[in-house]
Amino acid sequence: MPAAVLSPPGSHTLTEAADGKVTITEFLDYQCPACAGYFTNITSKLEKDYAGKVTFVVRNFPLGMHPLAVPAARAAESAAEQGKFSEMYHVLYENFQQWAVTPDGQSVSEDAERANELFRGYAQRIGLDVAKFTADLTAPAVQARIDKDTADGKTAGVTGTPALFVNGQRFEPSGQTFADVDKQLRELVDRELAE
Repeated sequence: MPAAVLSPPGSHTLTEAADGKVTITEFLDYQCPACAGYFTNITSKLEKDYAGKVTFVVRNFPLGMHPLAVPAARAAESAAEQGKFSEMYHVLYENFQQWAVTPDGQSVSEDAERANELFRGYAQRIGLDVAKFTADLTAPAVQARIDKDTADGKTAGVTGTPALFVNGQRFEPSGQTFADVDKQLRELVDRELAE
């Protein structure tokens, strides 16, 4: 899949490699439990371990089954408007249980009002201008960014999340555990770095 689809200029990155040799692109849904599991067990560690060695691109792909996926994507994009995308990305996943699931922890939350209140708290915590952040949540440019990411994801054949690509190749893990998947992903990245 061409880079123009997976990681067009201006894409949000968590880490960047000066040599541009390896690019990992993740299409994600912030309210997706599997994405949160990947963040906790795989991608947050990969981000630290390969900092400066790979370019890690994050794209939005909110799924219809998750009612707070779009509000969360808007929160991340609104933070990006103030240069704090990475900080909001991290805080959304680190606090997944707080906003993304019901208080009893049994199902996906639909409480957008509660979520947006929490998002404003996160915005304050990471040092954003909260008034600007709140205004940006409903800005057409923010929604357009999410729509473009989603359209590119569909072009790339994404139907679910998380969807990872390494140098344009879809990563299709066969592992049954996060540890297995982590190992497979690192082997693929290491192979690409060695070429």
